[in-house]
Amino acid sequence: MVIRNFQSKNSFVAHQWVPIENIAKPLQLAIICSEDQKFTKHHGFDTEAIEKVIHSHSSGKTLRGASTISQQTAKNVFLWPQRSWIRKGFETYFTFLIETFWTKERILEVYLNSIEMGNGIYGAEAAAHFWFNKPAMNLTAYEAAAIAAILPNPLKYSAHPPSDYIQKRKIWIIKQMRNYGTLALDQK
Repeated sequence: MVIRNFQSKNSFVAHQWVPIENIAKPLQLAIICSEDQKFTKHHGFDTEAIEKVIHSHSSGKTLRGASTISQQTAKNVFLWPQRSWIRKGFETYFTFLIETFWTKERILEVYLNSIEMGNGIYGAEAAAHFWFNKPAMNLTAYEAAAIAAILPNPLKYSAHPPSDYIQKRKIWIIKQMRNYGTLALDQK
């Protein structure tokens, strides 16, 4: 948050930590469905996604990310945002630690309270108030999907009103939520 505040021309920062019980289940599910559908099954790293990125990069395609929610949590909480192999090494170390000592529920709680969900908007509670003028506990599935849909670039995209691109992502996330189901949240 501090680094982003210095990088941004916007001096506004909104953040309020809330326990996972105060974050609507639809938002938890929307984030998992949009960011890391293997979250409840892996131990911090999605090796299949990493292999795809390596193969894609070696065939000359643009490098894309394969970070899990656990890796993003490690980066957001303990490290800096710039891409580098040094940071990636530290990220691997911290991911291993949080997967060892924290439950999946705790990892998701920290992620949902630390992720930037708009310019200077950090965490589920601040995002719910900023985008929909309500607490995170009261978000509907569609509102949750709208917030999750902007996460590839929360500085560029708007959850409300959504652009055509975000509306399409939101619909895709809702479909994924229906396919994934609430059972996954109970298995954390």
